[in-house]
Amino acid sequence: MATIETTSGTLRVSLTRTEKVLGLLRDLEVPLSAVRSVAVVPDGVAAARGVRAPGLGLPGLRLIGTWRRRGSRTLVSVRRGRPTVRVELAGQCHDTVLVSADDAAAVAAALDAQLAGRR
Repeated sequence: MATIETTSGTLRVSLTRTEKVLGLLRDLEVPLSAVRSVAVVPDGVAAARGVRAPGLGLPGLRLIGTWRRRGSRTLVSVRRGRPTVRVELAGQCHDTVLVSADDAAAVAAALDAQLAGRR
């Protein structure tokens, strides 16, 4: 399962090898200054909007890849029934990141606290 972690000044989304292959993705690393907001979404599968291009979509079960809408791209790695962290970005290749996590609330709170400390 993908993980979200912060290091000195950067946000890193680390994907498993399987997610990289099935979703045609790479690990994502962006500066913390590019993060606009962080939120927890109860259902990541429902939160993914747009057209999958490229990636894997098992409807209602598992989504991995890039979802595109007019003017936006979302990196998605979500599973049904798991809370999801939504990170909105500015000025990056992806505008949004959706990643399922068992402890999504804790991940979002830690990231939000780190962002508050940088402001």
